[in-house]
Amino acid sequence: MKGRRIRFEPEELDWIEARKDWARADLHRSFCSFWRRDDVSLANLKALCNRRGWLSGRDGRFIKGQPAANKGKEMSPEARAKCLPTAFKKGNRPHTYRGPGHESIDPKDGYVWLIVAETNPHTGAATRRVQKHRWFWEKENGAIPKGYVLKCLDGDKTNCAPANWEAIPQAMLPKLNGRWTKVRYDEAPADLKPTLMAIAKLDHAARDARKTSK
Repeated sequence: MKGRRIRFEPEELDWIEARKDWARADLHRSFCSFWRRDDVSLANLKALCNRRGWLSGRDGRFIKGQPAANKGKEMSPEARAKCLPTAFKKGNRPHTYRGPGHESIDPKDGYVWLIVAETNPHTGAATRRVQKHRWFWEKENGAIPKGYVLKCLDGDKTNCAPANWEAIPQAMLPKLNGRWTKVRYDEAPADLKPTLMAIAKLDHAARDARKTSK
């Protein structure tokens, strides 16, 4: 009956715990057969293991070297006839492919993304996607120091010339974003921006000096 509590004897619990790393379907089938229980569903057994913290260690991903479930199996002629017209062929590229030099603007933050002909360290692909302003800045100035970020000087994030970006301490961003003032750097007139940047740098240096003197 739905909602009825399922009771397990101590011996049954010990038996399940000793085999907690089994696939749940196999564990359920073996448990019902060994203990002659027809009142325990697969869901009941899964819930019990979850409550007790008896995890199988599986996360649903293939283990390195694990063969595919259909390895060595022949595809039926009917299935092959259905698959071949839409199957990828040598030299084909997906419709979403974008080669080196392709640019796009992030609709959320306005930064320009660029695809460059460099090996992707995560996937091994021949190209990778980078933020254009950062890529050009690091080509000219080297890696961004730890704790620093690049700040757009003229407020136009599509202007990716290295001279339009400056590496500043990340702690300066709240000041430039108007956290303690009513003027936001990005929205300020062009002739006021250098003054706001100078004030933010002076304030940051003063706070660092106070921390050092303590």
